[in-house]
Amino acid sequence: MYSLVINNIDQIPTPTDTLRVVISGGGTGGHINPALSIAQAIMAKKPKAQILYVGALGRMEMERVPKAGLPIIGLPVRGLDRKRLWRNFGVIIDFIRARWRCRKILDRFKPQVVVGVGGYASAPMLKAAQGRGIPTVLQEQNSYAGVTNKMLAKKARYIAVAYDGMDRFFPADTIHITGNPIREEILSSTLTPEEARQKLGFDPEKPLLLVVGGSLGARTVNQAMQANIDKLASLGFSILWQTGKNWPEVDPATLPAGCKAVRFIEDMATAYRGASLVVARAGACTISELQNLGKPSILIPSPNVAEDHQRHNAEALVKANAARMILDADAVASIFGVVSELSSDPDLVVALGQNAAAMAHRGSADIIAQEVINLASSQQPINS
Repeated sequence: MYSLVINNIDQIPTPTDTLRVVISGGGTGGHINPALSIAQAIMAKKPKAQILYVGALGRMEMERVPKAGLPIIGLPVRGLDRKRLWRNFGVIIDFIRARWRCRKILDRFKPQVVVGVGGYASAPMLKAAQGRGIPTVLQEQNSYAGVTNKMLAKKARYIAVAYDGMDRFFPADTIHITGNPIREEILSSTLTPEEARQKLGFDPEKPLLLVVGGSLGARTVNQAMQANIDKLASLGFSILWQTGKNWPEVDPATLPAGCKAVRFIEDMATAYRGASLVVARAGACTISELQNLGKPSILIPSPNVAEDHQRHNAEALVKANAARMILDADAVASIFGVVSELSSDPDLVVALGQNAAAMAHRGSADIIAQEVINLASSQQPINS
């Protein structure tokens, strides 16, 4: 038996004659959740498969991945500093060291396929694999491709995307529209909306406004809620507000009746099932969850992400009349007006949800997992 957090390369499990896959990337839940979904789908198809996760030391995957039951080894890498370019000399040195460590990982584990889900941890791992001729698979969550995946795309064998028009970033012959892998627990709830609201402690007959800004929190979303929660409750909603772990705890006594503020929602499946309308950031995985569940939403894209990809994600839904968008700078002033507009037009809310559902790509994790298995089998026969 070995620790799921691997500190030394010689602690990596000895390779067997079964399917062996490295999955690399992380830094945010938007990268980690798809990676874990792909891993679960691989294991469902090949129960004896060996999967090793390669992440970045000090990032959230080092905690999240072992909790999901997968072994992980960390790399000493960090992202580029786009504002203080002189600091990137150290970033380059870290990358070189990480690339050397990745070669040692490949020598030890001998994977047949390496999967990259984005984030700077995946760059040295997939570069090392491509240098060895090991097939690589990329999974790009966003409508505007990240720097790491663009850099790795030329030598990738299969690129899974969630949006049309990605040939402006990647070679067209390797692009496959699969959608984003969704956590199985999000999709598997069988509760009715009324049952879900009751389970969450709300009036089952009252519509629920679900507000989520990510597990760490979103300052502007929280400021908008602080300034408007009394007015929002006056529209007839119960409100479940996830403030995030980095936001000060909200005193329940300051909230209107029928409203709850929590640091983190453990049971997102039930929260989604009970929600009549969702206010959220526009991360790719959140959007895919909204699409798969057919949830009407108001999206507030974060301006603090690379290539402004959250705004691009949100605009794709707005163009399809599948969501409303509020720019981050307008959130405090505009959130009440947009929620009020939707609360007074039930037919529009239904249409937003239906249009979101029409955009969904289902079974993404299974599709990508099967391609990983196919690529591995093309290298050598594998056992279950």
